[in-house]
Amino acid sequence: MKKDNPTRRVTDPESITSWMSEGTCRFHPPSVFFPNDGAGVDRAQAICGRCPVATTCLEYALTNRIEHGVWGGASERERRRILKRRRLAVTSG
Repeated sequence: MKKDNPTRRVTDPESITSWMSEGTCRFHPPSVFFPNDGAGVDRAQAICGRCPVATTCLEYALTNRIEHGVWGGASERERRRILKRRRLAVTSG
């Protein structure tokens, strides 16, 4: 009998969040991605920098207007800036 891998989450492949099961974050406590200081943000971003689904994660956070934590390597402030740049590009283009 094959043992389940405890670091691999079972997800519905049709789910819009199925990509999460491939995230490097699955090896770390969620608190790492909701830091209280700049050093914590840097640590989370370093983890995201090695993640195969970071781009998908960032787009998910932007699309769903997630306000807290580090998603796809971007802090709350960075995601606000990205959204602002996108809005400006749409209105000026």
